[in-house]
Amino acid sequence: MTPSAQTTALKELGDHIAQALPGVVTGVALPHGELTLTVARDRVSQALGFLRDDPRCAFKLLMDVCGADYPERPERFEVVYHLLSLAKNQRIRVKVTTDEATPVPSVVGVYNSANWFEREAWDLYGILFSDHPDLRRILTDYGFEGHPLRKDFPLTGYVEVRYDDEKKRVVYEPVKLTQDFRFFDFLSPWEGMTREPPVLPGDEKAAPAPAAPKAGGDD
Repeated sequence: MTPSAQTTALKELGDHIAQALPGVVTGVALPHGELTLTVARDRVSQALGFLRDDPRCAFKLLMDVCGADYPERPERFEVVYHLLSLAKNQRIRVKVTTDEATPVPSVVGVYNSANWFEREAWDLYGILFSDHPDLRRILTDYGFEGHPLRKDFPLTGYVEVRYDDEKKRVVYEPVKLTQDFRFFDFLSPWEGMTREPPVLPGDEKAAPAPAAPKAGGDD
């Protein structure tokens, strides 16, 4: 199938899904030739169930559920579902939006593989999933504070972990930067070549070359 034929097939599939799910599908797009649906948050289970069971869709496999954070939006989070149809050799992306307090219905009842994916989205972004059978952290430690993939989460984190040899256990402590600042020489090689004589970063660390012997010997 040529790229143009594939794009046409995906567009027709998107129109079919939108017509079959009025009020559920709120947007259909083909960014980069990939079919993307935006659906109402409280109807996501219905949408995914249709994509799985409809013969024209046959998206039997849920490949991934992930989060995305856009802090400037009123509903800052997107939950993104990636589905695969082996029978049709097609992929589809489904997106819903939510905020920090509003849960997204779990789709574990539609795709059992969503269990760990939703736990990961909760752990890393703090996205809540209602009716999830076991919503708890999966990648970070149980005592971890915050959600590390949020855009407002500090790069250093809030606590650091180390093994205390005296207490014979792992302890948590507030992050302490052991070095207040570092010195960086931002001189580029191009800037160094404009000097007289030319100076390249790192040259000052090299040992001076031994002087060459004079020509002619000791006459």
